[in-house]
Amino acid sequence: MTKRLSAFLSVPLVFLAVFAPCLSAQEPYKTPPKEILDILNSPPTPRVTMSPDRTRMLLVESESMPTIDTLSQPLLRIAGMRITPANNSRQVMVFNTSLTLKTIQDGREVKIELPEGIKFSRPSFSEDGKWISFARYLDNGVELWIADTATGKAKALTPPRLNMVVGNIVWMPGNKKILAVLVPENRGPAPVEPRIPIGPTVQVSGGKQAMVATYQDMLKSPYDETLFEYYATGQPAFVDIATGQIEPFGRPGIYGQMEPSPDGNFILVTRIKRPFSYSVGADEFARSVEICDLAGKTVKVVADLPPAENVPLSGVPTGPRRVFWQTLKPATLSWIEALDGGDPKTNAEFRDKLMALDAPFTNEAREVLKTKERFGGLSFFQTPGLALATESNRRAYKQVTWLVNLDNPAVAPKKFFDLNTQDAYANPGSPVMGSFNGERVILQDKDWIYLSGQGASPKGDRPFLDRMNLKTGEKQRLFQCVDGKYQTFVGFFGQKKDEIIISQESASEVPNYHLLALKSKKTRPLTSFADPAPQMTGVKKQRIKYKREDGVDLSGTLYLPADYKEGTRLPVVIWAYPLEYGSADTAGQVRGSTDRFTFYRGTSQLFFVTQGYAVLDSATMPVVGDSQTVNDTFVTQIVANAKAAIDTLDKMGVGDPKRVGVGGHSYGAFMTANLLAHCDLFAAGIARSGAYNRTLTPFGFQSERRTLWEARDTYLKMSPFMYADKIKTPILLIHGMADNNSGTFPIQSERLFAALKGFGATSRFVYLPYESHGYSARESVFTVLAEMIEWFDLYVKNRK
Repeated sequence: MTKRLSAFLSVPLVFLAVFAPCLSAQEPYKTPPKEILDILNSPPTPRVTMSPDRTRMLLVESESMPTIDTLSQPLLRIAGMRITPANNSRQVMVFNTSLTLKTIQDGREVKIELPEGIKFSRPSFSEDGKWISFARYLDNGVELWIADTATGKAKALTPPRLNMVVGNIVWMPGNKKILAVLVPENRGPAPVEPRIPIGPTVQVSGGKQAMVATYQDMLKSPYDETLFEYYATGQPAFVDIATGQIEPFGRPGIYGQMEPSPDGNFILVTRIKRPFSYSVGADEFARSVEICDLAGKTVKVVADLPPAENVPLSGVPTGPRRVFWQTLKPATLSWIEALDGGDPKTNAEFRDKLMALDAPFTNEAREVLKTKERFGGLSFFQTPGLALATESNRRAYKQVTWLVNLDNPAVAPKKFFDLNTQDAYANPGSPVMGSFNGERVILQDKDWIYLSGQGASPKGDRPFLDRMNLKTGEKQRLFQCVDGKYQTFVGFFGQKKDEIIISQESASEVPNYHLLALKSKKTRPLTSFADPAPQMTGVKKQRIKYKREDGVDLSGTLYLPADYKEGTRLPVVIWAYPLEYGSADTAGQVRGSTDRFTFYRGTSQLFFVTQGYAVLDSATMPVVGDSQTVNDTFVTQIVANAKAAIDTLDKMGVGDPKRVGVGGHSYGAFMTANLLAHCDLFAAGIARSGAYNRTLTPFGFQSERRTLWEARDTYLKMSPFMYADKIKTPILLIHGMADNNSGTFPIQSERLFAALKGFGATSRFVYLPYESHGYSARESVFTVLAEMIEWFDLYVKNRK
């Protein structure tokens, strides 16, 4: 350890607080060059959702970007969430504005009749596909709406009383009613914060470890608790879609989950209750998990759980978790329980067990499955009780899938897949799911199921569709993306299996949907979405591969301006995000495809190509090693990655090695600051929404599983804040004032900038009002792009 770091460790960590943010006066919002504005002002491409029977497509149009006026509306940041008090909902950044149903067979379109200027949430089909439900957002509340898919007629079912803080919209079996949560009738005014506090806020620790991540927007006072309880409390109710009649279900409360049993006779309910936690969000507050009848009466209490504050690092809570109804059973409840105390460091023959309990829930729950690693999930077949169960070990990058019979646990599970989760080339794909008797199951034709995957290869991703025999393991490839295009399987058309719906795109062809005949391979277009930025069609894009000095394979996607002339050396932007890998082989695998269409949206670094830069995007930044100690060599490896990229662009004659800028967002910003602190390869850097002092995330970060006290040297060596005096290269810091991402508190950028200014470094800190971890408002997006371009134009393109 260096003397400087040793000296720092002798100083209490509260010393960090002496650095006050040193900011200039507030500046007006900026706009980027016109060619970028023209692209940003184009409407977004509609999203597509398939109907349950896969015979119709729902085209969903949405807003482009909200304005800063929208983001600046009053907001409560409590209990790990952001609440808009005006309409009693979670904060929504972008709304949907239009719905169109399109029949695949004949192309007939039905426009859903909606009020002008409507703003609504993500739509959801009923199980029979006859209805679409969604929530309409108004200034004074949220309404429940449905639309008839046959006629296109839409109507409101409720007044603006939906409680969208923790509630959701659930279709009941039979498709006649919707279960929703309403604001309680005759609710009084919102609590007012006392002008004079009754005393200090006190938290107590003792006896149990509580190594919790550095979450944001937590409760901080009794007043916060009262606010959360006021806005989150709702009255569950059944809403009749024909008459709009509202039938209350149970008593008012804070409902985190409501899920009807497949037969529709019971409701699985999670009630959030006191004591509330100041360390974790509402999803991990104390709760009771209950089975209720349709009158709201509790039939069975499945679990009564404390706040999840004492969960071991990288572990799980004890007691029932992930409670769910088994598919294709009238009313069989299942849940997972840890057998190792929830601690991955505990030696245990089995980590988890799966329990089951049948209606009327009077017997003891029975154990139906044990897993040697942590339980991952279940996908059910059309045969009740038969399922694929996954278990995984994140530390070992291992995932195993088993064919299990939950109705007959005596039948030994059969290993289905045994995967290295980082080995993209060996990934066999995932089972294709579909609707059967109104429930989501693995699609099956006798002994055959279907697998859809990305098809990663040294040439890039080539998505595929296979069918696989459950008894023999035989596989038959039904479809694979052709060269020169990027085609992905979306779903089968209707009930037959001879035609599939695919999404098709290329480097110059905007993604559109097509119907493909599996035998003839002929395609028929289903949509005709336009290119939102035709002026960018000529941009050159290619995959480049190169090696690190220790032999690790690296790659990235190189973008060159449309008018680029071979042999011209351009200023370069390298944009990256570090990832950890267990081996050099998996680190060097190619991921993604250069045959994908490029969308230029938001604050994308790709806009630099419009300003005469070469952009090496998604430049691989692998950090290779044992999962427990991989970060011990983090800095050394990212510097080696960066050097290899610059040397390659130099040898290609594309990039000017003296005019290279580096940038990244979040962990990519952390990487950027570290590169500028530990090498002189770059002319300038841009770090957006990053974390720079790892002592402020002491219980782990990213894939780091050790605490600060277990790996003190690594935490300090990885913290560019500790090397602020070494950052001589110009660096632009950008951060949202309302960043809600775990670990990337705004204070991270405040303190780094203060340290840089203290040492006289060339730096600029752009602090965006009301913005979170990503930047949403139109004005903010414009400003970020303008700032980025101005910074690199000054210190990279025109470097003296």
